[in-house]
Amino acid sequence: MKKVASSILIGVLTLMTVSTSGLHVSAESIGDLEKKINDLEKEQSGLSEEKSNLEGNKKDTENKISKNKSEQSSVEQEINSIDEELSTTQNDINQKENEITETNNEIETLTNKINELTERIAVLKEEIEILEDRIEKRDALLKQRLRTIQQNGGDMKYMEVIFGASSFGDFISRTSAVNTIMDSDKTIMEAQAADKKVLQENKKEVEASKEEVEVKKVAVEDQKKSLENQKQELVALEGQLKDQMKEKETLMAQLEEEHQDLEEYKMSIEDEQKVLNDQEKAIKLAKQQYEQEKGNLEQLAKEEAARQKAAEEKAAKERASQSSSGSSGGSSSSGGSETVASTPTPAPSGNAIFIRPTSGPVTSSYNPNRMHPVHNVVRPHNGTDFGQRSSADARILAAADGVVSTAGTLGGFGNTVMITHVINGKTYTTLYAHLSSIAVSSGQTVSQGQQIGVMGTTGTSTGVHLHFEVHPGGYKNPANPMNYLN
Repeated sequence: MKKVASSILIGVLTLMTVSTSGLHVSAESIGDLEKKINDLEKEQSGLSEEKSNLEGNKKDTENKISKNKSEQSSVEQEINSIDEELSTTQNDINQKENEITETNNEIETLTNKINELTERIAVLKEEIEILEDRIEKRDALLKQRLRTIQQNGGDMKYMEVIFGASSFGDFISRTSAVNTIMDSDKTIMEAQAADKKVLQENKKEVEASKEEVEVKKVAVEDQKKSLENQKQELVALEGQLKDQMKEKETLMAQLEEEHQDLEEYKMSIEDEQKVLNDQEKAIKLAKQQYEQEKGNLEQLAKEEAARQKAAEEKAAKERASQSSSGSSGGSSSSGGSETVASTPTPAPSGNAIFIRPTSGPVTSSYNPNRMHPVHNVVRPHNGTDFGQRSSADARILAAADGVVSTAGTLGGFGNTVMITHVINGKTYTTLYAHLSSIAVSSGQTVSQGQQIGVMGTTGTSTGVHLHFEVHPGGYKNPANPMNYLN
């Protein structure tokens, strides 16, 4: 019969033993395959449960993303409202500042006017002093003349002066002199009255003007204080609005960061769902291959049993023929076959079940608490990094026989290959990240040592290297790869 390849998932199975009569099938091999098939069915059940949990996590994350978007929309509306109010407040502040500037100009004008009036009052005071001195002297002169007139009989004195003339010429001269004196007295009295009137009017005018200006200045200064108080209130409101704006912008930044984290988490869930789907396909394929191997072994067992039965029947006939002849007395050697127990291929010692995926040197070890070289935060380094010294190191090899579950871009890993292995009844996933190119496709079976890609620096990477991970029991169970490498 045509031999079915079993190297895809578990290595070489020893199926046969050698005897003198031909192939002898080991029943234990069939039992081993049945156990491995049962183990795969358990893996399938576990994957189904994990896929269900992931779907629940995805829906929960989508709800959180929807809620986050709603909150972002609400905060954005609040920010726009605050921004409008802030703009209005700033315009009001500018208007108040303009009004305060105009008021200051008005106060300055009034102050200058008051100063002018003050200076005018000072000048008037000097004029008043001169007028008062002039009035005082006139009052004294008039009093003196009045006393003289009273002592000399009033107007009769002027008559005596006139009629006492010695000649007509003297009469004319005396009459002119008397008129002059009388006109002078009249002028003095009129000037006296006019000066007093001017003095009173000037004092009244200046004092009224000054009082009016001072009242207006007080009113303008009160208006200025009111404007300054209004400005202070607006400035305080502006400060509150800026604080609110800062809080809302901080909240928006947090929501945006949370949204990004949720989107990344959703993508990681979707990536993980894809990995699980691919892994499920790989396990299904492995199960089919095991079942085919089991069918082949069962067929071989039937054929072996038929051969043994035929050999036993032939030997029995020969023994019967020899017994019936009697005379021959000869003896013949048995034609039966000697059974040799099968010996399975020994597994590698310890956990060393994978070969190194590259000949390059280790540049970064497995570390659950490593500082990420790009993001500068503590993030687990769930694998081992291998560098490149020569072109030969760039060849990336399958660490063991298996089925490619993922072959493509995977988030920060860049170009990534993931292979599902079933070794000694246990499932493993190996991951090869940051490849520059991929040489296999999803669902493809690969052999240990087969080239699957070329080392690169795709995804989140600081240089050309291979990031290699080992996940016993399936993806999302990282372990130190060096514990599994030969």
